[in-house]
Formats: sequence, structure tokens, C-alpha cells
Amino acid sequence: MDRMIYLSMSGAKALMQRQDALAHNLANASTDGFRADLAAFRAVPGRQDGTATTRVWALEASAGFDPQSGPIRETGRALDAAVRGEGWFAVQTAGGGEAYTREGSFAVGADGTLQTRRGHPVLGDGGVLTIPPNAEVAIGADGTVSAKLAGQPPFEVGRLKLVNPPPAMLRKGADGLLRSVDGEPAPSEPAVRVVAGAVEGSNVNVVEAMVGMIALARQFELQTRLMQTAETNEQKAAQLLTLKG
Repeated sequence: MDRMIYLSMSGAKALMQRQDALAHNLANASTDGFRADLAAFRAVPGRQDGTATTRVWALEASAGFDPQSGPIRETGRALDAAVRGEGWFAVQTAGGGEAYTREGSFAVGADGTLQTRRGHPVLGDGGVLTIPPNAEVAIGADGTVSAKLAGQPPFEVGRLKLVNPPPAMLRKGADGLLRSVDGEPAPSEPAVRVVAGAVEGSNVNVVEAMVGMIALARQFELQTRLMQTAETNEQKAAQLLTLKG
């Protein structure tokens, strides 16, 4: 049996996976700190002894994220911060591990801990940062977090843990957070700088994603036609064999 129908089916499956990634990116085009998902595939020739290589499988090669920075938007809010250039904020996951994000719109939780909008505690060089009640907070360019109580001079609460591991050493999870490939916490990077009173937007290019969706729809239609052609060929071949019999 001709493998064309299976090869076309593998190509259609790859296009569906790519379409899922683009749809997810479009849904998060306005999510602060979001990094666009990437999907890559490779062509593998279908080889058989004594035959020509006329069929190609589509196999997933890798999946990652776009490390490019998103636009920085000034908010004037004291608890907002955006990483300038390369780098990441370190946060604590629900399981107690360490993960990384570019989402810098922070808030103070009911227990006084500094948290992201999604409720992940923000880590400092000495652990989770805790803000005194009713304190005015300021974030410095080096990540230093200061607090000021009424009638008292400002004092340092801690310093945001800022890291800058190579993108190849990070993997993006289903929760949108990035984690080290080896599972080990990344070391702090003093050279990373932040912009106070601002947040970083998503790095999704909406126009590019929409054009990609249109192109994928056309490619998926082509794969479907190939499957229909393969089915027609099989039917005609079966009819010829029946006539010869």
C-alpha cells in the first residue's frame, strides 16, 4: 500500500500542532511578560530497500519559546518592574521550586509576601521577599526593594533575584513559567537591570501570527487533498485488481 496517506496525515498533524501554538500565542498577545511559543518540525525521508525516496515524514524536531523582549509600558505604579534587556525574575512555584518569568506586575499578598499577579511568591537573593504592612515600596534599577513606613526613613527589604541563563537552558511549562533544564536554580546575575514603574508586554507579533494562521489553513487543506487523492488511487487500484482477477 502506498504510504502517501500516512505521510499526508503526519503532515496534517504537524500543521495542527503549529496552529495550536499560534492560537495560544494570539490568545496571550496582551498578557504581560508572555513569551511566544515556537514549534519546529523536520522532514524525514521514508526509505525502503530497493525503492526511490519519494515520500517524506513530518516529525516534530523541537519546541521552545521566543526569547525576544516585548515592549515596555510605563505604568507609574510602585510595585511594577520590567527587566531591561536580557534576564528574568525568579519566583517560587506551588511545589516550592524555582521558576522564571518576565511578568513584573507585583502585588503584596495577605501574608505580606511580594507576589506576581498569578500568586507566585517573588524570590529575593535570600528567599521569598516580605513587605511590612502599610509600607510604601520602591524598586531600584538593580532590583533592590525598599520600604518606607510613616515617620521612618526608607530601609532595604531585600533584592529581587534576577537571573540570566542562556535560553537553551530553559524550558517553558504549561503554566507559562520557565524552568532550568537540569532542574537546578540559576545563579543571580548582578548585571541584570530593571525599569521601575513599568511592565513588559507580550512579545507576540499579532500580524505575523495571523498571517501564519492563514498559511497553515491553506497547507492543511493541501494535506487533506493529498489524503483524498491517496484514497482515490487505492480505490482505482482495487478496481483494476478486481477486473484482472
